[in-house]
Amino acid sequence: MEQQQYLIDTNAIVDYIGNKLPTEGMLFMNKVIDNIPFVSVVTKIEVLGFSTLAEHYRLLTDFMDDAYIFTLTNTVVDVCIELRKKHRIKLPDAVIAATAIAQNLVLISRNNKDFKNILGIKVIDPWYK
Repeated sequence: MEQQQYLIDTNAIVDYIGNKLPTEGMLFMNKVIDNIPFVSVVTKIEVLGFSTLAEHYRLLTDFMDDAYIFTLTNTVVDVCIELRKKHRIKLPDAVIAATAIAQNLVLISRNNKDFKNILGIKVIDPWYK
């Protein structure tokens, strides 16, 4: 049986690195991150675009250095266009959702409301794991 793979949203990375998740969420994220973490290029831009202390920025860059970053492929762009046509969703969230759908990954995010009506995507909230 193939192990489930995950795409990690920006908020989940920030909460994890900041040790803000409840114990069950931290344990779950530890297991996910033990493998190579998967993130969208949009998440990389968002995470590294934060203004923060140098020590925190180093943790974030180390995380991204260890992650596999999914870029914008034609498939992701096409799925993103369809999502934007069907749903009122911000472009960054649409790219992240499209990446999860195109790569057949479960999305880890606490931003359930933006993804709840999208067919073909499963979301796990690490706050309620």
